[in-house]
Amino acid sequence: MHKGVVLSACRTAAALAAVGGLAACSSQPAAAPSETTAARAEVFGAAGYRGIAPGMAKEAALATGKLANAPVSMLDGCTVLSWQGGPAPDQARLAAEAEAQRKADDLYAKSDAADHDAKQNTGRSAAELAKAAAKDAEAAQLAADSAQASVALAGKREERDKAFAAAGGASFGKNGLHELGAPPDAKTAEGIGVGSSLADLHKAYDARGLKLGEAGRFELPIAEKPGWRFEFTPAANGTVGGVAISDGVLKCR
Repeated sequence: MHKGVVLSACRTAAALAAVGGLAACSSQPAAAPSETTAARAEVFGAAGYRGIAPGMAKEAALATGKLANAPVSMLDGCTVLSWQGGPAPDQARLAAEAEAQRKADDLYAKSDAADHDAKQNTGRSAAELAKAAAKDAEAAQLAADSAQASVALAGKREERDKAFAAAGGASFGKNGLHELGAPPDAKTAEGIGVGSSLADLHKAYDARGLKLGEAGRFELPIAEKPGWRFEFTPAANGTVGGVAISDGVLKCR
């Protein structure tokens, strides 16, 4: 073979090898974006989520654009808002909540007044004793009615809490955000979210003080946010059904 042809072939091969080497090098960073994205994935925790933080005023939270404007619940003076794309307000449910609240508040006030009135009668005549007995009976009936209304109201709270655990959202009181529920795809720094097994929940947090609270949810104090805690709602299938951070306030009024 001619010497020039050999040199040309060698140069061509070298050039192809160089291009191949560059291609191999350029393919190396291809996996980097997904790894970087994973590393930067926002965690649900003490600092809040999607710019919504503990104690934030409702107006400031709405300004982030991450929450829906219309409330999905107003029980006990707590304004509950869904995440954008979450459940829309159910007007029938809102009306039922308002009626249950009104009835419970009304009967409680009447029961309290009747009980106070019944205790004021100190007469000893037959007429006075009969009047006192009638007042006692009225007070007892109002107390029973009030208790029944309170049970109905508690049922509405349970419905609200189940919906909140499943979809997440933000609940505001007079002092700002007092509870933040994680959306179904959010995870804590330890990787716990909706669908995590209770075994993984205990593995992640038992050593840090996880305990079962009175409401049937697992609670974990947040060291960097005194007065606040994680709340993990267990599901019937042995998984986590909801994750939230809360200041523990049950009523916002």
